Amino acid sequence: MSSESPATPPKKHRVLIFVGVFAIGAVGLAASGIMDRAKSKQEVAAWTDAQIVPTVRVVRPERVSGEQELILPGNVAAFVTGSLFARASGYITAWNKDIGAHVTKGEILATISAPDLDQQLEEAKGQLVQLQAAVEQAQANADLGRVTDQRTAQLVTEGWSSKQQGDTDHLNAAARAAAVSVAKANVVAQQAAVSRLEELTSFEQIKSPFDGVVTARNVDIGDLVNAGGNTGRALFQIADIHRMRIYVNVPQAFLGELRPGIKATLHLPGQKETFEAVLVSTSNALAENSRTALIELQADNPDGKLWPGAFTEVHFHIPADPDTLSVPLTALVFSAQGMRVAALDADDKVVLKPVAVGRNLGNRVEIESGLMPSDRLVDSPLESTENGDKVSVANSDPKAVARVSTAAPSKPPSL
Repeated sequence: MSSESPATPPKKHRVLIFVGVFAIGAVGLAASGIMDRAKSKQEVAAWTDAQIVPTVRVVRPERVSGEQELILPGNVAAFVTGSLFARASGYITAWNKDIGAHVTKGEILATISAPDLDQQLEEAKGQLVQLQAAVEQAQANADLGRVTDQRTAQLVTEGWSSKQQGDTDHLNAAARAAAVSVAKANVVAQQAAVSRLEELTSFEQIKSPFDGVVTARNVDIGDLVNAGGNTGRALFQIADIHRMRIYVNVPQAFLGELRPGIKATLHLPGQKETFEAVLVSTSNALAENSRTALIELQADNPDGKLWPGAFTEVHFHIPADPDTLSVPLTALVFSAQGMRVAALDADDKVVLKPVAVGRNLGNRVEIESGLMPSDRLVDSPLESTENGDKVSVANSDPKAVARVSTAAPSKPPSL
């Protein structure tokens, strides 16, 4: 009977294989996890280093365009305005023109009944007739005195009359001649009084002093008006609106470029149509409280669409200096060291440059000195920006950037 060694149970063999495979897998997983974690740490470190360098957008200085537009508020006024007051005392018996009526020079607007003035005129005319008759009487007496003086002088020469009588007749003749001069002077004075009253009676008719439009009527039939009044409301107001004046208060900084001949466009609220105007004069003086100067423009108004007293936006067309540069207002750095900009060198490092700022054009500002057209400027720089800071430029074409902003950091990789 032969003996054989017992065979290894199949079950135990499979267990050993399974344990070996599991051990190998566990080691592989552990190695993979360690490698992934190391890689993640490297990515986090790289991301952190990247966030230290801010991403910015840049702009370049631009030359001011061929025409600058300055917008200021203005007031429209008539070319000529007349306020008509009464020069004769009386009652309004009629008015012929109401507001909005177009009138010509000399046209009657209203009539005043002034019987007292009329009576004074008639009385003055009667006195003038009396004085004219007195001149004729004085002239006759003067002629008689002259003839008497001549006769008496001859009689004195011939010895038929005394020398005393001759002197008396001579002096009487001189006195009567002087009386003629007095009478004529009285006539001249009275004629002046009559002319004055006739002039006053002409004011019983209120007439337009020039061609224009009635803008106000403050009288009605039966109203009592007094002569010589120049305060309160005028009886009528007339405006010549064939050409309008526009008055604008201009800040001191822009006065050097606003010269006679500069053109402007008027924009009135509620009107789609615009109007062209030309600067004609300046006040040559500044108001101390506002540091502005009053200037005057004029605009043709053939259709009467511009009304006196209207508000308007005046868009001045100022020729630009082609050598002047401008930058966005957001590119400026306000600091204790003065006005600066954050420029970039060839290595994209910040160089803070001091600049001299000119006029504020709204969303842009003129730079008088400190920049070149080729400079690259950081738009909206951080307050903590310093010289030598390294940045990353987000936009390759700075001129295409409409609005500059600092790019937000991306989400960090997860560990």
